Amino acid sequence: MSKVIVAGGGLAGMAGAAALATAGFEVEIFEARGFPGGRATSYPLAGEGELIDNCQHILLRCCVNLLDFYRRLGVADKIRFHREFYFIEPGGKTSILGAGPLPAPLHLMGSFFRLRFLGLSDKLAIARALMAVRRERRRMDLDRITMLAWLQEQRQTHAAVDRFWRPVLVSAINEEPERIAALYGLQCFHLGFLASSRSYEMGVPSAPLSELYRPESWHALPGVRLRLRAPVDRIVVENSMAVGVESGGERHTADAVICAVPFERVSGLAPELGLDFTGWEHSPITGIHLWFDRPVTELPHGALLDRTIQWFFNKSGGRYLQIVVSASRSLVEMGRSEVIELAVRELGEFLPAVREARLEKAHVVKEVRATFSAKPGLQAKRAEPRTAIGGLYLAGDWTRTAWPATMEGAVRSGYRAAEAVAADAGVRASFLLPDLA
Repeated sequence: MSKVIVAGGGLAGMAGAAALATAGFEVEIFEARGFPGGRATSYPLAGEGELIDNCQHILLRCCVNLLDFYRRLGVADKIRFHREFYFIEPGGKTSILGAGPLPAPLHLMGSFFRLRFLGLSDKLAIARALMAVRRERRRMDLDRITMLAWLQEQRQTHAAVDRFWRPVLVSAINEEPERIAALYGLQCFHLGFLASSRSYEMGVPSAPLSELYRPESWHALPGVRLRLRAPVDRIVVENSMAVGVESGGERHTADAVICAVPFERVSGLAPELGLDFTGWEHSPITGIHLWFDRPVTELPHGALLDRTIQWFFNKSGGRYLQIVVSASRSLVEMGRSEVIELAVRELGEFLPAVREARLEKAHVVKEVRATFSAKPGLQAKRAEPRTAIGGLYLAGDWTRTAWPATMEGAVRSGYRAAEAVAADAGVRASFLLPDLA
């Protein structure tokens, strides 16, 4: 049995390990933190024991590989899917987007034309552009132009961009339309809105993220060993071959190594690769946790228009809400109290009950390096799973997954790396599931 070491216990590393275990490999995951999951995790509040997610992570039905990974861990039943999206305007007016009886790509048309936050000219412009997505998604220049430039080509109205395209793109890709390569923007709308009548459905974990990846979930995969609080200091390369890792002053040997760490850490672990990340940037996400003395909403979630805060998720009967601000550069330098004050003030514009409620406690989590910025020109720079060093493979949402930096992209990268490891070991195995047609 071949032994594989995975450096990094985030989604990419865990997915690669889970896939290889099903193919008969012995796998050890080395994770620096005391829990697996990487940026998609949860931890107890200091002194309280209550688990909170570092930020609300969601998925769509089109995330077929992420769902496959959850099935491998036996936790797919902990994802609750929602078929309706609630868009809320300042003042509290709410519109609902959901599928009707028509087949894809027309399944959302009925509720779309009933949205109250867009005018008829905005809706017609959006409908015209959505049809263009199907026609133009294979254009050869989409990694050279921004999504905003593409939208301007499609003659989108100001309201269409700011109240429809921008909220969806920022939430899905963690970047602004003027920074996103059109390649990823069109893919987002094709797979999420047009490919299937159910692909848009939003999955929200019904348990803290750490419960999805806890060590007990790996019992169904006995070939995997988790080493927590075991950071990899260096990937050992001898005669142009990866032969193991160094961790805590000890050497651990393996037949293959998957480096599944964020892009900014790769060169430190394997300088022999000589990878160049010049021009790469991060995009931050801020999660704001608010506990009130009474319920302030019955809605499960809401997209919040025209303000800094972007989404809320109802975590506990309307008293505990998690606010998400993606591409949150404006909040990075703000102090904790300023962020909380801003969130409560703006939330009160959407949910009137907030203005009558008392804030009991609050917590702010800033993921400054949440994802890479999906800028034009990066696609060609994203690495393949195989490297020039024998036995060394790469995984991570920043590698060439054909997806932007998402949980689905991370799992895809782990599966691709696992396929490469298996093939080079002479094992025929296929893990990566194709995107929805």
